[in-house]
Amino acid sequence: MLAPYVTKLAPNASMMTGPGTSTIVLGGGLEGATVIDPADDAQHHLEAIIRAGEERGGIRRILITHGHADHVGGAATLRARLGISIYAFNRQATPIADEEVADGTTFPAGDDRLRAIHTPGHSSDHLCYYLERDRILFAGDLVAGTGTVVVDDMFDYLASLQRLQRLDITEIVPAHGPVISNPQAKLVEYVSHRLEREQQILNALQRFPQGTTIPTLVSIIYADVDPRLHPVAAHSVNAHLLKLQREGRAKKAAEENWLLL
Repeated sequence: MLAPYVTKLAPNASMMTGPGTSTIVLGGGLEGATVIDPADDAQHHLEAIIRAGEERGGIRRILITHGHADHVGGAATLRARLGISIYAFNRQATPIADEEVADGTTFPAGDDRLRAIHTPGHSSDHLCYYLERDRILFAGDLVAGTGTVVVDDMFDYLASLQRLQRLDITEIVPAHGPVISNPQAKLVEYVSHRLEREQQILNALQRFPQGTTIPTLVSIIYADVDPRLHPVAAHSVNAHLLKLQREGRAKKAAEENWLLL
C-alpha cells in the first residue's frame, strides 16, 4: 500500500513563504495520482513531482487550494507537460483552472477519497482537502506549521476554523511549515489567538472615542514587532475591523478613522 502522501518543497522561499510552499502528491492505482499546489515552475521541482507521480501510476489531476502565486506557480507548466486538468474553487481567483470545485467535491486517492472543503478567510476561494479514511487535512494557507497566516476576511476565517474543529483530523499538512500532529489543539490555539487580537483592537479603540486609524492601532498592538512586518499586521487589523463592522461593533468614519459603536 502506498504511503498517504509525498511532500515536495518548492524552491520559492521568502519572508512570506518561509522555507517554501509544500506540494503534495498522493493517491495512485487505477485512478492515478493527484498533485495539490504545484507551487513553482522550476524544472527540478516539476521533475520531482512527476517522478513521485510516476511511482503512483502517473499524475491525473492538479488541485489548487487557492489562487495565490506561490501555490499555482507550476500548475500551467505541469498541465502542458502531462495533458491533465487543473481544478480550483473558481476561475475568478485561479484563471488557469480548467474545472471549478464546489464544496464537498471528492476526488479518488488510491483506496481513499479526497474531499474539498471550502474554507474562506485567508482568501475567498480557499479550499482545504481532507483525506477521509486517513483523516489527514491538507490545509493550504488556512493554518501554518509555525506562526500564523495572513487573513483577508476574519469573520469567514474564524468560521472556517470552527468548521474544521468539527472534523475528525489526525494530522494537518499545511502549505508552509511542518506537519501538525495535534490538529485540534492547533485549531483551538488559532481561534484563541485571533480572539485575543480582536480584544486588543477593542481595547485600543476604547482609547480613541473619536476614532483612530489602522496605522495607529498597529503601532500600539504590534509595538514589539519588527516594523518591516507592520504592513502585514495592518492587513490583519483591517480584517478584524471589517469583522467588527459586520457584527455591528465598530464602523469606519471619515478620513479612514475607525471607532467603536
